[in-house]
Amino acid sequence: MQFGIFTVGDLTADPLTGRPPTERERIKGTVAIALKAEEIGLDVFATGEHHNPPFVPSSPTTLLGYIAAQTERIILSTSTTLITTNDPVKIAEDFATLQQLADGRVDLMLGRGNTGPVYPWFGQDIRQGIPLAIENYALLHQLWRETNVNWQGKFRTPLQGFTAVPRPLDGVPPFVWHGSIRSPEIAEQAAYYGDGFFANHIFWPKEHFQKLIELYRTRYAHYGHGTPEQAVVGLGGQIYMRPKSQDAIREFRPYFENAPVYRGGPSLEETMDQTPLTVGSPQEIIDKTLSFRETFGDYQRQLFLLDSGGLPVKTVLEQLDILGEEVLPVLRKEFANGRPESVPAGPVHPAQAH
Repeated sequence: MQFGIFTVGDLTADPLTGRPPTERERIKGTVAIALKAEEIGLDVFATGEHHNPPFVPSSPTTLLGYIAAQTERIILSTSTTLITTNDPVKIAEDFATLQQLADGRVDLMLGRGNTGPVYPWFGQDIRQGIPLAIENYALLHQLWRETNVNWQGKFRTPLQGFTAVPRPLDGVPPFVWHGSIRSPEIAEQAAYYGDGFFANHIFWPKEHFQKLIELYRTRYAHYGHGTPEQAVVGLGGQIYMRPKSQDAIREFRPYFENAPVYRGGPSLEETMDQTPLTVGSPQEIIDKTLSFRETFGDYQRQLFLLDSGGLPVKTVLEQLDILGEEVLPVLRKEFANGRPESVPAGPVHPAQAH
């Protein structure tokens, strides 16, 4: 079981000061958070990809390459790589380069993105989001596994005898997660290729994601990759902790109400009741996270969001200390307890498996 954190890289003003971080402060702060994640023993750090305000991570492989040079163990991933608006050739090249630099400590999560105006900026139409995701990944999958690729599709110019360089490290492509919050077509795509499926179930009730994950597991087995229980599942979540739960709720409330993804919606209490958002004591974080196993079965990767809504970097680093000292050891022990031997561990590149 792998545990990690992810960021969406929002440039949100701190509601207590009214001041947003500068772009430089946010980018440098994200690096500090990633380094702290390795220090406390987390397995994964992931960044989103956005090309519109109020976000900064428009170049994930640049950011992750900088982090790779300062880390030794942690897996570097994405919480979204836009398969719809990025050229599959460029994704193949960028992530193979990063994989070589990081000695295999790289995977990625493909997503369609949920911001309509971004599509035309890259010459695409959001109404073609699903067909783009399907066709572009088919090409990316081929580029990482074959040389002298001949390709013709609907959304890009043909390729003739093309070889993406550099090649994946030791001939093993980065592991791919297909992320979705609403699309059964993406769960089907992940199952077809035998890839991972990541349900970032931050915003919607668990019942919605149960259906998507059950579909993915069933179809994973249908395509002959293994039993439903052997399908590779990842989950998202968001947490905020203090020794006393009332202090955590009091501190986090202004940041919750200020966050672009929550502003104007249900209350903090309603959101905690209906989604994985957990604000409270370390024990409450442990209990809520362990309940995911009861809901979705044994799974491979749990990523937490810690840094959105204008939370200062200092506070995020404090949260990571609590996570590493009081929460992570218990979660590792409890998730390992009773885990069937047939259930695979979280994916790692062979270069990192020794």
